[in-house]
Amino acid sequence: MELRDIEIFLTLAEELHFGRTAERLCVSPARITQAIKKQERQIGAPLFERTNRTVRLTPLGRQLRDDLWPVYTGLQDGMHRAKLAAQGVTAVLRVGTLPINLRDLRPYWDTFRTHHPQWKLQIQHASFVDPFAGLRRGDIDVLICFLPVEEPDLTVGPVLFADPRVVAVAAEHELTRRTSVSLEMLADFQHCDALSRPDYWMDGYIPTHTRAGRRIERGPVVRNTEEILTLTSMGEAVSLFPAHMRRYWSRPDIAYLPVSDIDTLRYALVWRTETENDPIRALARIATDLGPLAT
Repeated sequence: MELRDIEIFLTLAEELHFGRTAERLCVSPARITQAIKKQERQIGAPLFERTNRTVRLTPLGRQLRDDLWPVYTGLQDGMHRAKLAAQGVTAVLRVGTLPINLRDLRPYWDTFRTHHPQWKLQIQHASFVDPFAGLRRGDIDVLICFLPVEEPDLTVGPVLFADPRVVAVAAEHELTRRTSVSLEMLADFQHCDALSRPDYWMDGYIPTHTRAGRRIERGPVVRNTEEILTLTSMGEAVSLFPAHMRRYWSRPDIAYLPVSDIDTLRYALVWRTETENDPIRALARIATDLGPLAT
């Protein structure tokens, strides 16, 4: 199986759609179909179950995907490292961020790049759905996320900043008549819930109860911030956020109100203990030396 055919197979195994796979790889759908049929002839059995509406991996297809993925990513990583070495870059530190206030955090990035020009720094967004998956898959090296983090395989590094809390509500919501709100008031409304988030985040990010013991009702399950804001703008839920959302994600159909009786969110560096290396330690030292930033 040629490298391009492996790429086609793995992309289709992820997308489970011939048209999206073709678009993503910049080829025709016919090229995708041809490559998969060729692979199935070579193996002697179907890799995908196809109907007019769905595409699914067969058990054999799942086995092949699991066997090929580490080989393919290893080859890609090797080629990428070779290109960087040719440019004089000896390592890449990939940082995933749950918060969106990247401009506030520039002192960390600028200091790292100034002190360590031999290492490349890549910053990318990380999803709050299954937030530690990227670390465990090896997609990122360090994650910036809110505390607490209680994972036995992860190390929690220095705190970068702390943010007060706001609640997002529809622009015409009854709460907008107030300049600030309390958690007790928010117990009257549904809150969005996230897929695959750690249970121990419930009291930290969205408490389960108010301080007086009232239960905070969970509502629609969401997968990303866009879904949260869409539901919020339609008045179907209210949503707690860090305060920097007011500056970085303003919308005419959303109002952000300060919440007076909830703890601030502390954001810290987190990484897999077994993959700790010199670039990770360097970023952690810089964060410790600069201390938590005011945002």
